Amino acid sequence: MAADLGSVPDTGIRTQLCGDAHLSNFGLFLSPERRMVFDLNDFDEAHPGPFEWDVKRLAASMVVAAQANGADDRTARRAARLAARAYRRTMVRSADKGVLDCWYAHVNADRVLAEVGDRLDTATTKNVRKLLKKSRHRNSEQALTKLCEVRDGELRIKYDPPLLIPAEEIFPGVPADRLRQMFADRFEIYRTGIAPHLSALLDQYTFVEAARKVVGVGSVGTRCWVLLFVGKKNQDPLFLQLKEAQQSVLAPYVEPVAFANEGHRVVIGQQLLQASSDILLGWLSTPVFQSDERGVASSTAGDSDFYIRQLRDGKGSVVVEDMPDDRLAMYGELCGKVLAQAHARSGARGEIADYVDGLGKSFDRAIADWSLHYAELNDADHAKWVEAVSTGAISAAAMD
Repeated sequence: MAADLGSVPDTGIRTQLCGDAHLSNFGLFLSPERRMVFDLNDFDEAHPGPFEWDVKRLAASMVVAAQANGADDRTARRAARLAARAYRRTMVRSADKGVLDCWYAHVNADRVLAEVGDRLDTATTKNVRKLLKKSRHRNSEQALTKLCEVRDGELRIKYDPPLLIPAEEIFPGVPADRLRQMFADRFEIYRTGIAPHLSALLDQYTFVEAARKVVGVGSVGTRCWVLLFVGKKNQDPLFLQLKEAQQSVLAPYVEPVAFANEGHRVVIGQQLLQASSDILLGWLSTPVFQSDERGVASSTAGDSDFYIRQLRDGKGSVVVEDMPDDRLAMYGELCGKVLAQAHARSGARGEIADYVDGLGKSFDRAIADWSLHYAELNDADHAKWVEAVSTGAISAAAMD
C-alpha cells in the first residue's frame, strides 16, 4: 500500500504519520497516570509523510472490514466516509485550540463508554465493559501467570515453542551466567539513553532472564525478545520487550529523515502521536547473536536496531470481525477522531485543518470513494495470492 500511495499525487502537507493506521491498530492501554485511554498503538512504520496517507489507510481498512463482515458496498463506503468525516471535524476543531490543549487531548475509555453506551445494545455494552476490565489487568502481573513458571524455587520464563523459547534453550552451549550477562549488557546500553529518574526506577529491579518471542503478522521475521525482571523479594515482575526495528515501509516514497537508529524513529513517532506514551520507551543498536550447531552464540556482522517498551501494559483491542455494521461505523468514527488528535499534535495542524475544511464534505466522499476502489485492489491481490498457493508458485503451511 505504501508503494501505491507513493505512486500518485499527494497534498504536499507533511506531518508525523503512524504509517499503519488501520482500524485494528487502535486500542486500549494504561497511561503513565494509570487511566485507561484509547489511542493508536502500533508505530513500527511511523515516519513523516503526507497526512492523507494515514487517513486513506484507516478508511480503506474500514471498507475491507465491513465487506469481510458481509456488508454491501454502500454500507462499507458509508463506514469509510464517517471515519473520514470524524477526522475532518476533529482536525478543524483542533485549529482553534491552543498548542498544549492539542498536545494533551486524549480519549478516555470510560468516557467513551458513557457517551456511546446508549447507542449500543446491552450485550455490546457488557462486552465493552469486559474488554476494559480485561485490559486493566493485562499487565506484568497477568503476563507473569501466562509467560512464567516456578522452577527449582525460582521464577523462570516458560518453554512454549515456537511462540516462546527461553534464551538458555536457544544457546545451550553458553554458560548461564555468561548468557545472562549478554542480555544485561544490552539492557545497559538502553538504560544509558533514558532519563536518569527512569534509570533509578529500573535500579530497583533485578534481571532474571530473556526469551525469544514470536511477534505479530506484520513483524514476522524480525527479532523480538522478552526480558523478565523482578522487584522486591523476587516479586513485582516487570516485562520489557526488545523488538527489532527496520526501515519504515514509507521511507522509499517520502523525503528522507535522518535517524541513526530505526528504533529511535519508532520511539519518536510514538511519542509524537500518542497523548500518553510508555515511560520506558527507548532504543539501542547492538550486534545480534545467533546459535551455531553447538548452541554457542556467534555474533552477526554489523549492528541491528531495536526499541524497548513495556509488555502488556494494560493493552487491549476491539475485535472487529463479525461486528454489526452500525457498531463498526461507530468504531471507525472513534478511530478517525483519535487519528486527527494524533496529527493535531504536530505543527502542521493548521495547514491540515484549512485543507480539509476547505473541501468540507467533498473530503469525506473522496476518501470513501478511493477506499472502495482500493478494497477492490485488495481483493484482486488476495485472489492472486490464493492462485499462487493453489498452483504451487508459492508455498503455504498451516499451523495448529
